[in-house]
Amino acid sequence: MNPLQQPIQSRFNASSTASEVAAGHQLHGKNVVVTGGSAGIGFEIVQTLSRTGANVVVGARNAAKANEKLAGMPNVSFIPLDLADPASVDAFAHQYLATQQPLHFLFNNAGVFFPPERKKDMRGYELQFGANHLGHFQLTGLLWPALKNAGGAKVISHSSVGHRRMGLQLDDPNFEQHPYDPMKAYAQSKTANALFAVHLNRLGQSHRVSAYSVHPGAILTDVVLNLTDEELEAWKQRVKTFKSAAQGAATAVWCALGDELNGIGGVYCEDCNIAPFVPDDPTIVYGVRAYAADAASAAELWQFSENATGIKWPS
Repeated sequence: MNPLQQPIQSRFNASSTASEVAAGHQLHGKNVVVTGGSAGIGFEIVQTLSRTGANVVVGARNAAKANEKLAGMPNVSFIPLDLADPASVDAFAHQYLATQQPLHFLFNNAGVFFPPERKKDMRGYELQFGANHLGHFQLTGLLWPALKNAGGAKVISHSSVGHRRMGLQLDDPNFEQHPYDPMKAYAQSKTANALFAVHLNRLGQSHRVSAYSVHPGAILTDVVLNLTDEELEAWKQRVKTFKSAAQGAATAVWCALGDELNGIGGVYCEDCNIAPFVPDDPTIVYGVRAYAADAASAAELWQFSENATGIKWPS
């Protein structure tokens, strides 16, 4: 496990907003990709980094919604992206690489949460694992040349404290041999997001590419639309304290811009800090579980993901 996975003296906290974290930063000439950047946390990241002068490319499924939300925003462009469809991921990456621009920050933010029925992605994998992890694995791999060419890049993947409910189940990722539980399937995808950052950071060091995973906090965005009224109320009773979208975006922006993280990577962060290790107890709603930071599991997931997507990298 990463010995750096322990809280540090951050200048920010759970109440900080993305704008507060980005204050004073000028990112003119820097290029950013944000998946799911037309709503919720992703949209906050886009707004924040656009104001710093960065060139921001948004990937999202709903072109009409994206074009409406992003209209008039300076330095922001849109490319359609469906992470559950490998052809769409290929097309997004091809269009970005055609610009021959380096990529300084990649925010793997988009995600599927608790679909109302069991679904699979275009590869045949359970939808949450397929879109949340495999789609981002493919996208990051395809964008690797642009990340290498940045002369120092960061990849920030949105995990979740929801990972506490389950580790990896790579012998049955689609829950064909086990009873399907959409919350456990979501948890598996969020554990995968955390482990992806662990291994990518190790492989990216020689190319000056750092990776992080992030728990944004509990936020009432469109992601909860698939919950029933009873499920949503139960969630509210467990969480009790919710963040605004601006506060939820802060930790990802901090991972990208925070000088406190210089020389530190492969860590799981929350509340604008590196999260502590906590016991494997689903009633604890903070921190990272050891299985989501395990280097051997991260390497196993990497091999599985290469085989599932056909993307072998980095080199």
